[in-house]
Amino acid sequence: MATTNTGTAAPSRENVSSLTWKADPLGPRFEQAPLHLPDDAEATLVRYVPSTVVGADGVAERPVAVLYVHGFVDYFFHPHVAEALSAAGYAFYAVDLRGYGRSMPEWLAEGRKPNMVNDIAAYAADLDAAAEAVRARGHSKLVVMAHSMGGLVATLWQNGAIPAVDGVEAAPGAKTKSIRADALVLNAPWFDLNENALLRGPGTDAIRLLSKFAPELPVGGLKPYYGKSLHKDTGGEWDFDLTWKPHEGFPVQAAWLTSIRKGHKRLMDGAICLHVPVLVLASTRSGSAKQWHPEVLTTDSVLDVTDIAVGASKIGDDVTFIQIPGGAHDLALSREPARNEYLAAVIAWLKAKVPA
Repeated sequence: MATTNTGTAAPSRENVSSLTWKADPLGPRFEQAPLHLPDDAEATLVRYVPSTVVGADGVAERPVAVLYVHGFVDYFFHPHVAEALSAAGYAFYAVDLRGYGRSMPEWLAEGRKPNMVNDIAAYAADLDAAAEAVRARGHSKLVVMAHSMGGLVATLWQNGAIPAVDGVEAAPGAKTKSIRADALVLNAPWFDLNENALLRGPGTDAIRLLSKFAPELPVGGLKPYYGKSLHKDTGGEWDFDLTWKPHEGFPVQAAWLTSIRKGHKRLMDGAICLHVPVLVLASTRSGSAKQWHPEVLTTDSVLDVTDIAVGASKIGDDVTFIQIPGGAHDLALSREPARNEYLAAVIAWLKAKVPA
C-alpha cells in the first residue's frame, strides 16, 4: 500500500552550538556530544563530521540525516557505514543509548548495571533527544537506521508505543500519533524471542512474575561465539571496545526482558502501524546462537530470520523486506560480498524513498 506521510513536527530550534562536541575514539572524522536527558540519564550523540556541515544560515548542507541506533551489548563502531552513507549524500549521526558504549561510564558511575533499564520506555527519551538534536542542526528529513534491539525500540518509538508498553495497550492498527522519522531502515530487528515455545510462552510469564518482586534478577545472557567471531583478536575483522561490547555480554535482568517481551507482543499482535517507508533486512538463513559453528558469520546466529520476516509483515503499509545471502546478524559486519550487498541495498532503497 502507498505511504501516507502526515508530516513531521518541527524541532525546537536550539542553537546548534549548544551541544558540547569533543573527539571520539573512532578518530578525527568523528565527534561525540552528551545528550542530557530529563530523567538525569545521559545518552551520547556521534556525528561523522564531513557529512554534517551547517551553513551560516543554520541549515545543514545535507537535508537528509541518518541516525543509527545500535543493538543489545553493542554501540556504534561502524565507520564504514558512516562513510558509505556520506558518499551517497546523507548526513550521518549515531546514538549510544543510556548505559551503552560511550554512555556507559556515566551510567556505571551512578551505580547502574550496564545496558539495563527496568522498562524500555526509557529509551524513548534517548531517541527523542537524539532526533531533536539532529533536526535542530537544520536537516529537513530524518531516517532512523537501527539494528537488532535498536530495531525493536525504533519501531515502537516511531509508532508512539514505547511510552505505553507498560500501560494501556493500543488497539491493533492504531494510527501513529506523531511521525518521528521520515523513514526507518531496520537491520535484523529483534521482533521476537529466538527460543522454543516453552520459553516464549510459560517462560515469559514466569519471568514477568519474577520481575515484580526481583526486577534486577539475572535471567539469561548471550553466548560468546558471535562476538568472538567478529573481533580482530579472535579471528574477526573488527576492532571494538571489549569493555563496552564483551563477548559474553551482560546479564539480562527480569524487568528489562519483561519489557522487551511486551514490545514483542505489541508488534506480533499487529498493534504497530507505521505510515512511513520501512526497509527491513535480514540474512537468508539462521544459525545456532547457542554453540559455535563455522557459519556464525554467514548466517544470523543471534535471531531467527523467520521471526524477522513475520514481524516485517505486521508493522506498516509501506514495508520492503530484503534478505542478504551470507549475511551475519549485524549485516553491516558481514564478510564480503554480503557487507557490500547490504550497504548497496540500503543506499538504493534510500535513494528511491528519501533522496539525499
